[in-house]
Amino acid sequence: MPAEPTRFQVLGPVRVRRGAQELDLGFPQQRALLALLLLHTGRTVPTAEILDTLWPEGPPASAPNVVRRYAADLRRLLEPGLPPRAPGSRLLRGSGGYLLAAEPDEVDLLRFRELTRQGKRAAATGRAETAAHRFVRALGEWHGPLAMGIPEPVRAHVRFTAVHRELLDTARLAADAALLSGHADDVLPALREAAAREPLDESLHARLVLALAACGLQAEALGTYDDIRRRLATDLSLTPGTELTAAHTRVLRQEVRRSGAAGHGGPPGGTAPSAGPALFVGREDESARLSELARGSGVVLVGGMPGVGKSALAAHWADRAAARYPDGRLEVDLRGSDPGRPALEPVDALRELLTALGVTDRRMPDGVAARAGLYRTLLAERRALVVLDDALGTEQLRPLLPAAPGALTLVTSRGALPGLVAAGARPLRLEPPPVADAHAILARRTGPARTAAEPTAAAEILAHCGRLPLALTVVAARLAGHPQLSLAAVAAELRAAHGGLDALSALRPALLASYRRLPDDAARLFRALSRHPAPPITPATAAALTGLPPRTTRLLLGRLAEAHLLAEPAPGRYTLHTLLGALAGELTLTGERPAPDPGQ
Repeated sequence: MPAEPTRFQVLGPVRVRRGAQELDLGFPQQRALLALLLLHTGRTVPTAEILDTLWPEGPPASAPNVVRRYAADLRRLLEPGLPPRAPGSRLLRGSGGYLLAAEPDEVDLLRFRELTRQGKRAAATGRAETAAHRFVRALGEWHGPLAMGIPEPVRAHVRFTAVHRELLDTARLAADAALLSGHADDVLPALREAAAREPLDESLHARLVLALAACGLQAEALGTYDDIRRRLATDLSLTPGTELTAAHTRVLRQEVRRSGAAGHGGPPGGTAPSAGPALFVGREDESARLSELARGSGVVLVGGMPGVGKSALAAHWADRAAARYPDGRLEVDLRGSDPGRPALEPVDALRELLTALGVTDRRMPDGVAARAGLYRTLLAERRALVVLDDALGTEQLRPLLPAAPGALTLVTSRGALPGLVAAGARPLRLEPPPVADAHAILARRTGPARTAAEPTAAAEILAHCGRLPLALTVVAARLAGHPQLSLAAVAAELRAAHGGLDALSALRPALLASYRRLPDDAARLFRALSRHPAPPITPATAAALTGLPPRTTRLLLGRLAEAHLLAEPAPGRYTLHTLLGALAGELTLTGERPAPDPGQ
């Protein structure tokens, strides 16, 4: 007699069902252990991470024994016929941690993530209706507040709040795809539920307002806007931001197309689902250079420091160059610098590419070699553009490069990837944009009237941000969320930070992601450069800071330049961006060391 199927649920109350029976998971803390393992199904969760999550204020001395007891109880619960001391096949104890083994269809979070991935692939290849359907199915796995039934301090841990953000991101993607395809009615129930769970999320409510209007419910759309406007004022003393106000204005002007009509409603503000290209300004010289490098087939590599706008330029250029590639565009986010998720493995990236090319799960081959072979065969006669965004390194990229004479591969990466360049890739390094372009970025995102009214403050903001697009976007988001805030006040905040990142804290994770991939000796030099008196940095001046021989220092400076944490405007002469210098100074004070990715 076949075993009854087991189903795990964490997107709502933490539950396990065996057939029709719901299992008693025991104490809340024991449920919390299971919930944490479910967030990482199939991966070992280190014991230290378990202790940190289950006891946010510090584990007691008995905590490791408690975890072992919880794990043993859960193991017996999940495999009731298991002999004493047998390791079992569900909850495994490995070197340094615990692993929950489950099939993708057994865990609601895994089903949610797979459907979301399918939706993103469909959206990236222009299939908005399919994308909306996948996103709505993904949201169907969401059955209430995440991990209900476990202690509240554990639910507030970053490992759980990160999954909650995934849910909200998918709700927004679902709304964008449904509005774009003219099927807002399909997403409206899920969007209502998501907005009810996040009563102060302006971005989510902006999409709900538009979806209601697209479904012909204009009065309810306006009422929904008024409700959140009052909540923002009462709970946060805020007025609605740009995105929510824009949605309200479109409803008032009856600019939202009805669901099913041509032209469709579009996401908040009337932009395409990927808002980056719509807000793109400047970079005319770089765009022209990219067009030159992109002639013919092969590989073009766009590199540069964190936040300099590599992905934005690639997306903007790809939109403008669409006519060159009649057989379409494929896009994959390789997550090489994502601080919250591991880099995408080549086998998984190939799955995404093959799915976008129409390969079904039943026809999907196993293994990197088989998938790469099929991928190259399918692209052999196509004139297509392949965008591989945020690559970690050359080894990750090799299986993803088509050999088709009509295909161009556009890669973005924080690394210089010398191995890829040596193999024939044509590099384009981005630097922070000139003052005029940087000013245009700030003006486009905050409104030209605000920058025109305070030109001195705008210039000071550009200087404190080092003209870095991501830093300017962080500042603009703060200004957009606080219309009453002046540019002079923001400039004063940046000035008061005395060259630190406290006023740009949202930027810190993006910069740290590059630092944390450095080996120890390069990281030590990077931190020491915060004490370098003035540019240029040379091997001799850097060696004086570290006590290392100039030859060793020269190699380490080269490593930092390859990671785009230093610029090398002339051979052997380096400069450190002002914000990277601020990061180096902070790290010198905290003494933080990187934990390099072993697969780098």
